[in-house]
Amino acid sequence: MPLQIMRNLLGFIKKHHFFLLFLLLGTAAMLFTMSRQYYQQTFLLHSASRISGLVYNTCNSVTGYLSLKPENKELLRENVRLRAMHKENFIITDRYVFTMNDSLYQRRFTYMNAQIINNSVNRRNNYLTLNKGRLHGIEPDMGVITRNGVAGIIINVSNHFSVAMSLLHSEMALSVKFSKNDHIGSLHWGGTDYRTAHMSYIPTHVELEVGDTIVTSGYSLIFPENILIGTIKDWDIRRGETFYTASIDLVMDANTIRHVYVVENLLGDEQEALELSTISN
Repeated sequence: MPLQIMRNLLGFIKKHHFFLLFLLLGTAAMLFTMSRQYYQQTFLLHSASRISGLVYNTCNSVTGYLSLKPENKELLRENVRLRAMHKENFIITDRYVFTMNDSLYQRRFTYMNAQIINNSVNRRNNYLTLNKGRLHGIEPDMGVITRNGVAGIIINVSNHFSVAMSLLHSEMALSVKFSKNDHIGSLHWGGTDYRTAHMSYIPTHVELEVGDTIVTSGYSLIFPENILIGTIKDWDIRRGETFYTASIDLVMDANTIRHVYVVENLLGDEQEALELSTISN
């Protein structure tokens, strides 16, 4: 039996001796080249490192993308908590505090994060659709803001969705002021450039400068005070008017906003009822 195996092996070698000789010499040549040539070694090592680096980078990118959504949700929740702590969300109810149960401040505004699922910027009257509605606590006349300015006002609500009148709407008027001196005016959209609005009713004795910061006045029942709106880029007095009208560069890019905060004024109904009863009397 061993003799038969030996004969078969010799027969195989004899039949394929040219191929086996080529394979042996080729392997020897490659080993000789790799052991003598620094360039070939460096090239192969560099190629292997580059390929492995690409693989690791791709895996890391995929892992990072998969973890991004829950991280964004947690970031939005944290932003809501931090925004709710701003002093503009409270009113002073008493200058003197005597017991632990009394508080100098009473909460006025609360916030809820939401996502824009439909938006427009190229119409005369633009709207925002949010992915939260009445079942989430959203009601008409609540404000909608972003981390960079005012986005709109809720005007219609269903159980699961809500629609807001955008800041880019012909009927939108916002009470604003100069952050440097508290002089107030009214902000409205001009209907053309979604990055530019106009501030009207600025008294002529107010000293204006390019770059002056405009914020919400706090006189509205809908928005807290000092939400950044934009900066002045130019101004003039229109024919027949006695006030300045200024062009405002909006800090909010309405064409890219996706995540917003819905603002609720906890004391809005009480204030509105008191003011209406005063006017009627």
